[in-house]
Amino acid sequence: MQLHISPSMRSITISSSSSNGFIDSMKIKVAARHISYRSLFHTILILAFLLPFVFILTAVVTLEGVNKCSSFDCLGRRLGPRLLGRVDDSGRLVKDFYKILNQVKNEEIPDHVKLPATFNHLVSEMKNNQYDARTFAFMLRAMMEKLEREIRESKFAELMNKHFAASSIPKSIHCLSLRLTDEYSSNAQARTQLPSPEFLPLLTDNSYHHFVLSTDNILAASVVVTSTVQSSLKPDRIVFHIITDKKTYAGMHSWFALNPASPAIVEVKGVHQFDWLTRENVPVLEAVENHNGIRDYYHGNHIAGANLSDTTPRRFASKLQARSPKYISLLNHLRIYIPELFPNLDKVVFLDDDVVIQHDLSPLWDIDLQGKVNGAVETCKGEDEWVMSKHLKNYFNFSHPLIAKNLDPDECAWAYGMNIFDLHAWRDTNIRETYHSWMKENLKSNLTMWKLGTLPPALIAFKGHVHPIDPFWHMLGLGYQNNTNIESVKKAAVIHYNGQSKPWLEIGFEHLRPFWTKHVNYSNDFIRNCHILDSV
Repeated sequence: MQLHISPSMRSITISSSSSNGFIDSMKIKVAARHISYRSLFHTILILAFLLPFVFILTAVVTLEGVNKCSSFDCLGRRLGPRLLGRVDDSGRLVKDFYKILNQVKNEEIPDHVKLPATFNHLVSEMKNNQYDARTFAFMLRAMMEKLEREIRESKFAELMNKHFAASSIPKSIHCLSLRLTDEYSSNAQARTQLPSPEFLPLLTDNSYHHFVLSTDNILAASVVVTSTVQSSLKPDRIVFHIITDKKTYAGMHSWFALNPASPAIVEVKGVHQFDWLTRENVPVLEAVENHNGIRDYYHGNHIAGANLSDTTPRRFASKLQARSPKYISLLNHLRIYIPELFPNLDKVVFLDDDVVIQHDLSPLWDIDLQGKVNGAVETCKGEDEWVMSKHLKNYFNFSHPLIAKNLDPDECAWAYGMNIFDLHAWRDTNIRETYHSWMKENLKSNLTMWKLGTLPPALIAFKGHVHPIDPFWHMLGLGYQNNTNIESVKKAAVIHYNGQSKPWLEIGFEHLRPFWTKHVNYSNDFIRNCHILDSV
């Protein structure tokens, strides 16, 4: 921009060159007889004062993206409203749109209304049908609500499919069990006595470290045993007592007969081989088998009668997990009978079949339980607020009068899966009787006191008999917490894949599976022939 004053002082020319090479100019003629030199001088001073502000306003417009104004006409259209104190109307438009949205927020959407499939279709219909703002807002709201319903329904469907996947037996694992069972009948080596006769006295020797594992999953049992032996500093002091059901016994025995975990000792027994496990001693077995409500609850239609509109996907997932058929399996209740099943043992470590051992566990036998029965990790405090935030209120229905009367909702819960049991102290308590009593009460109340498996009655039965141990010994949540901290996993002594996403299932978390698969012997003929692959 240039300012030119003629020699005669009769005219002032203000010129501006555009990007296309043209020059715009404005010429001010000055009549000598009407304007004095002093007035002209003052006018020039005023213009000199105003020009920097014009430059600043031009720069502001340019920075806002309006950078193609090279003529005074264009610049005037852009700067005029600003010089006159006018503001952008977009704020007022937004307020008006908010008002329209609030007006249509509670209007009923007819069932027959035809909604555009995509936002582009909505824009196209607006142009073709000349929608007003109110109609546009109504259609937008209807589309959003329809999308929300579809996403919600898809989420519940996903949870149901995941529940079915977690409750089923993968073909490869079923194949492993069948092939090993067949091997038991055809191969004498697979029927070799476990353990060998010379090691039988060690099964009741309390100077050894005794582990108890109750499972019908051969592959999972092999990982627990292998990881324990490989992590131990004293593997020759380990004795494993594996309890399985009658249908799995032959296959389980075959696996450990053909794949010994030496120098550790492994005993495999079926529930049918324990004389103590009778219906008279285990009333929960008969109750579970004969109670139609229980079978319907765990094996029935999980959607029928459920009001999905009043629940969240996370709450629904918890309810589905509580309805896993494994919770009515005797194998899942056997832990409450360990003192009777192993009358000659004083101390054992009980392990679930979905754990992996990463450190030597022999120091567990040196922990002073201070007269308590159960050494367990508490689950009410920790870095992971989702996994380690469990109190009794998370497991029990405190609207039930018996629960409200006998329990404190804010009392800290503890975890099953890796527990030190002092069997000598246990035999002096009434833990088993308390367990049976509360199980019967829950059956009489039609399962309204609690839903989730064997832990709730154990939380009651072991009340006052639990000694908290360091969380280092037992890390939970790898079967349902996708955001599990990998560094914490590496440091833990025992990692527990509790939850639906077991590492041997396709729904297992990919980044957490390698901690489990590294203990699977993929060169084994049975593993290879059943196509149990590293990628699962």
